[in-house]
Amino acid sequence: MQEKLENVKTVIPNGFWETFGNFLNFELISFGKDQNRIVITVGLIILLLVSLFVVKIILRLIRKIYTRKLEPDEKLRFLGAYNFIGYLVYILVFVSVLSSAGIDITLLLTATAVIFIGLGLAMREIFQDIIGGIYIILDKSVQAGDIIEINEKVCKVFDTKLRTTRAVTRDDKVIVIPNHKFVTDPVINYTQNYKNTRQFVKVRVALNADIDKVKKILIEAAKTHSKVLKKPDPFVFFEDFGEDAYLLGIYFFISESFLEPKIKSDIRFTIEKEFRKHAIKFPHPQRDIHFYKTENSD
Repeated sequence: MQEKLENVKTVIPNGFWETFGNFLNFELISFGKDQNRIVITVGLIILLLVSLFVVKIILRLIRKIYTRKLEPDEKLRFLGAYNFIGYLVYILVFVSVLSSAGIDITLLLTATAVIFIGLGLAMREIFQDIIGGIYIILDKSVQAGDIIEINEKVCKVFDTKLRTTRAVTRDDKVIVIPNHKFVTDPVINYTQNYKNTRQFVKVRVALNADIDKVKKILIEAAKTHSKVLKKPDPFVFFEDFGEDAYLLGIYFFISESFLEPKIKSDIRFTIEKEFRKHAIKFPHPQRDIHFYKTENSD
């Protein structure tokens, strides 16, 4: 064993370790005085980088193991919470490494707080977005995979970050939403409670139409669509008597609310085809104008 150590010493010169130690202890930044002095060395920077890199590998491994059997929407929801937890883990590791290196964290946090107060006044909306991001992640009011309506736009959320949320609209355009919007503005979440949503298509038929036949056609038009759920069954409401038409609505359930316009369009095409086939007429508004001749008219 002694011979091996001597062999190592012959391979690595004695002065190497002294030089390497001096390199690690080289001061990059220092501020404060006496006991309150904070020193940032090369060794501390290397330790921070290595620690954060190891944490990144571990978090990535956990994410890979946990999400391998999840459905796409569930995976997106997990990634939103995962990103937030990742930020917290990085902060904890950063603080722990500094504390283990003998740096007084209290002084560092005090200095950081002063900086954040100054930045907060200058970048108030950014901090509002970050607070909003923490709120929606913890509250789960909006998650990846949800269908939402905000500012009269319907979109599907696919990524939730600390400052912004990204969603895709029905015309395949990505919209970036500042997170404070979810706290200050009204947001409709179509899939907050359930993935399935109830939809409807309303029709007007002539007053001489066979209502029972119309009802069967409407139900069959919904049932034959591949995106309409078999359970609960589609059903028809007799909405009202119009001046020149019966008003009816076919109600059905779907699990892909994002495709609502296309599904409704397909059902309308089917209804029109079946109505034409069975000679069921759509009413056209009709107005009768009567002219009266008075005694003084020419």
